[in-house]
Amino acid sequence: MTVTTTYRSVLAVREFRVLLTGLLVYSIGFEFEILGLSVVVYAQTRSAFWAALAFGAGFAPQAVGGALLTSLADRLPPRTVITGGLLIRAAPGVLIGLVPGMPVVLMLVLVAVVATTAPVFNAAIAAVLPDVLDGDRYVLGRSVLSLTSSGTQILGLGIGGAVLVLLPARQLLLLAGCAIALSALVRFRLRPRSARSAASRSGRGVVRATMAGNAVLFGDATVRGLLLALWLPCSLLTGAESLIVPYTGSLGHPASAAGPLLAAVPAGMLTGDVLVGRFCRPVTRQLLAFPLGLLLGAPLLPLAARPPLLAAAVLLFAAGFATAYQLGIQQALVDSVPAALRGQAFGLISGGLMGGQGVLPALAGVLALAAGPGGAMALTGGGTVLTVLALRRPLRPASATQVGAAVDVDDLAGDVARGGRGEERHGGGDVGGGAGPAGAGLADEPLGTRVGEPAAEELAAERQAGGDHVRGDPARS
Repeated sequence: MTVTTTYRSVLAVREFRVLLTGLLVYSIGFEFEILGLSVVVYAQTRSAFWAALAFGAGFAPQAVGGALLTSLADRLPPRTVITGGLLIRAAPGVLIGLVPGMPVVLMLVLVAVVATTAPVFNAAIAAVLPDVLDGDRYVLGRSVLSLTSSGTQILGLGIGGAVLVLLPARQLLLLAGCAIALSALVRFRLRPRSARSAASRSGRGVVRATMAGNAVLFGDATVRGLLLALWLPCSLLTGAESLIVPYTGSLGHPASAAGPLLAAVPAGMLTGDVLVGRFCRPVTRQLLAFPLGLLLGAPLLPLAARPPLLAAAVLLFAAGFATAYQLGIQQALVDSVPAALRGQAFGLISGGLMGGQGVLPALAGVLALAAGPGGAMALTGGGTVLTVLALRRPLRPASATQVGAAVDVDDLAGDVARGGRGEERHGGGDVGGGAGPAGAGLADEPLGTRVGEPAAEELAAERQAGGDHVRGDPARS
């Protein structure tokens, strides 16, 4: 029997509710930290440059952590990685909140160093999710997490602004640290799972193991294309978002009038995730990935003509809506990545996205010097359209036979009654069978979706010996 997956079936899984609650608390703390740090730094320096640097201090360094440290997500038990990572991440807010005389440079260095660990625990959480939710419930679960993230971006900044009316910014930072530390309590409600990779017993260094795993992932044409498709369009949209306040000023409005434009993108994300995630079948989501990717960039093009605020808000809402393209390729990534490297793959996604959010605003600012805010936003939109066209293979299923079908829920009632996904059937190491594309038409043989998949160094050795088939032609992606 096949039925459409619902949010109710996803939220019926106890472990998913635990992860969702932890994400909600963490995200609010993170938004508190961004707001509080920017206010503290600006109050001490009276410099817009330092305030902007403070805003991005927690983003760009995550690219480093994603590139060098994410093998820890597979080498250590997930609960250990999640708990340790969240407690480390809480440190900047607590320390800055408790030490009034801390120099600005030390604040930013502390935030930047700790931010390198974020992709590790984010990867561990993302790698656990396919064990918690199988099939199309996994895709809808990712949609719920994305909805939560977008919603808390608005909620956290709103609550943080209200707190600043009553308390000093350093107290907001202290609240941020406490909220992030509180989210680590999810450890006590998650089922123990062993490390995915046997590399934790090999004595190989974390950085070397991460780089070896990255080489395996990027050596596969399908995985590489999907990673780029998840990274680049959203990062380019972030570059356009960073110019919303200057764009508002270019129309002759005060900076305070930028509020509706700033809210338009996350509001579009919320709407897109609900409509595409809940009301579209898996096959439809996969077929929509490419056109939605184009839609992400196209609405930014008219901003070169500097339309009024209301029209600009509608255009930015449409661009935010189109980020739902990601829902059409997430199952493909899970199906394409070796089980032993699943955590590392999700760490690369997290690190790449956060790195893009740190770097693209700076590049967009350079463009704005020459083309003005509206022109620079339009250029990022054009870059998005060209990027999506270049990545059309991973974004488009090659044929109707390669797209997913509805979820097989013969055992759904039993799974929900147990509060889980039938863990006896899959254990802790499977990617969670489910419908989804076989890799956008580039597949010869899956690189690996089996329980007990070998670690990165073993996969690389097999490849050199000719024992592993890499999907497609690397030149294609």
